Amino acid sequence: MKQVVVLDYGSGNIRSVVRMLERVGAQVELTADPESVRRADGLYVPGVGNFHACVAGLRQVGGPDLIAERLAARLPVLGVCVGFQVLFEGSTEHYATDGLDGIGVWPGTITRLEAPVVPHMGWSQVRTASGSALFRGIEDEWFYFVHSYAASQPLGSGISGAGHAPLVSTAEHGEVFVAAVEDGALWGTQFHPEKSGDAGAALIENWLASF
Repeated sequence: MKQVVVLDYGSGNIRSVVRMLERVGAQVELTADPESVRRADGLYVPGVGNFHACVAGLRQVGGPDLIAERLAARLPVLGVCVGFQVLFEGSTEHYATDGLDGIGVWPGTITRLEAPVVPHMGWSQVRTASGSALFRGIEDEWFYFVHSYAASQPLGSGISGAGHAPLVSTAEHGEVFVAAVEDGALWGTQFHPEKSGDAGAALIENWLASF
């Protein structure tokens, strides 16, 4: 049984995340304890609400350093929704306090969707990158999104080194945006797997099967 830590840094109601992971057979601990994070098979980084507030919460529990430690050791990390966005350099989303940049694992800035209706709330089809392990068996499926901001730019060579570009899957709401990334030990989704029914459960199973 895979041991997964859901990083607890005050980011909304994440009990549904725990339930989804338990549904697919993971042993789950909701904590920010550094030793638990370090020894877990997988680290799940959730996130809802404001980008900069999530960054502030992560900093309070040492989240950026813990994520960096795991990636340096090539240990799996999955970021979801705003927990995915914070892996970029920054966001144009307004916040009362300046200077709360993202973790900066990936280059680029999260920007507001250019769409007739924002937030993007509901089911959208994900156009799956060729060779994806995250979407194996659920290629081009529909997933549940709730967001107003997204990544839209290429990610360059990513973290996996040797010039290998990350696998980027996309969706569309007014514009094409990044829906998911697979980059070495670091994977992320803009949508919510825990709200995406059987497709979301299958995606989490694929993540667990990767380590």
